[in-house]
Amino acid sequence: MSVPNLSRRLTLEAPQRLADGAGGYTENWVPLGRLWAEVAPRGAGREVDVASQVNLRITVRAAPPGAPSRPRPEMRFREGVRIFRIEAVTEGDATGRTLICFAKEETGA
Repeated sequence: MSVPNLSRRLTLEAPQRLADGAGGYTENWVPLGRLWAEVAPRGAGREVDVASQVNLRITVRAAPPGAPSRPRPEMRFREGVRIFRIEAVTEGDATGRTLICFAKEETGA
């Protein structure tokens, strides 16, 4: 097993729904903190309509279950203007020192 190179600083964001006053809601993203990460491709990109999505494997230090700093599938990472939507999270290995987040980078047309 190789040691991950946690050299990229990503902001972990969670969705927050706010009532819009007309029976619906708007979704805002709230920063929860910054994490050091390793970002690597996990397969070929694909094109969906006019937007493309790139599959990524993002490794971060582990956080206990239930901790606000532990990534979950409804969250996303941000690096400047780049957005990485988290699809799934799993333990990196048996020691529980890292988490692997399977994510898609979203880019516009």
